Amino acid sequence: MLLVFCAFVVLLLIGMPVAFAIAISGTLFFAQNLNLPATIPVQLALSQTQNFALLAIPLFIVSGNFMNHAGITKRLLRLSTVLTGHMRGGLAQVSVAMATLMGGVSGSAIADAAMQARILGPEMINRGFTRGYAASVLCYGSLITPIIPPGIGFILYGTVGQVSIGRLFAGGLLPGVVLWVTLALTISVSARMRGYAPERRGWPEAKEVVSATLGGTWAILFPVILIGGLRFGVFTPSEIGAFAVIYAFLVGLVAYRELKAKSIREALEGSTTDVGAVMFLIAMSGIFGYGIVWERVPEKISESMLGITTDPYGIMLMIIVFLVVAGLFIDGTVLIIMLTPIFLPIAMELGFDPVHFGVVFVIVITIGNFTPPVGSAMYAVCSILDCSVNEFTREAMPFLIAVVAVSALLIFVPDIVLYLPNLIFGAE
Repeated sequence: MLLVFCAFVVLLLIGMPVAFAIAISGTLFFAQNLNLPATIPVQLALSQTQNFALLAIPLFIVSGNFMNHAGITKRLLRLSTVLTGHMRGGLAQVSVAMATLMGGVSGSAIADAAMQARILGPEMINRGFTRGYAASVLCYGSLITPIIPPGIGFILYGTVGQVSIGRLFAGGLLPGVVLWVTLALTISVSARMRGYAPERRGWPEAKEVVSATLGGTWAILFPVILIGGLRFGVFTPSEIGAFAVIYAFLVGLVAYRELKAKSIREALEGSTTDVGAVMFLIAMSGIFGYGIVWERVPEKISESMLGITTDPYGIMLMIIVFLVVAGLFIDGTVLIIMLTPIFLPIAMELGFDPVHFGVVFVIVITIGNFTPPVGSAMYAVCSILDCSVNEFTREAMPFLIAVVAVSALLIFVPDIVLYLPNLIFGAE
């Protein structure tokens, strides 16, 4: 497997698309083991996509694109402004609040960061924010988006690791709120030091809050309906994906009346591209993952870690450090598919709940979207705001520290993650 991993890294460094790098390096494993049938890679690529639970991924992608074209975004922006516009940092606070509310809409940190950079980024700069500070807020705020259901990362982790997706969805809610509060405090302190004024004067009036809340009700209810449907057995994860598509379509067509023929076509075209990219990546990961299981990589890594220390939190710290470093170079979706079969068994052997580990796992891996040299969300936002990576990296340090602090808190206080899953679905 050493040759396989080396080939994968080299292919990434020369700029090859990730899915092809996975497929080619994975095929090298079979080239080394001539006793294995040459037809296995093809069979693995096909069988990897035949998991019924994976049907939730394209369905949630379609529903997210419908919601983005349904007029929900501008209503959530108004609600975010009403709720947080009076706080220090103005539009920066609005951005973080909007990322939290957008969790049930997009489910993707990169999509949310790029969308907010186009909507709020130019206005933040016009209000006196430095480009690096604005880009940092927009990026790290979007970390909340995949933690609030229905995050695609949870669906991938739950499918690959055979973990309840409903419990993962519920487990992400409180950490998402904790991230929001922590980033809001970070913005308040840094904005006060920089002299950034609030977006609006004074607290909002009650009728204004009620009006804005009613406007965003359909988006706010979405994650509640998802978890409720899973809890009471109304839907399976795949079926609730189909419901999400119908829900988003009807909200845009009937409730807000902003989903027209052109926007429906654009949503479907965007979904086709997104689904094709994700599912092709999943198919190719089947080739790579076969060698990991065949060579007993999880067991070997577990043995080597236990040889260093037997303290569960010490080993968890080593896993987190490895994930942070890996996230510097490899896309988060790839890491979830590749590393879940390796690290989940180790975490469970150490006594960590798979839902608890999964939430921390997805948060830490998502951080890689905001760090050089690969950070997809970072490059997207910096490109839109014409901000250099050096300036972004310098300005982002307070937010990186805040996110790392929250990750550490979640590791040592698992009840933050497990309280709602145990309350809603019952303790395991």
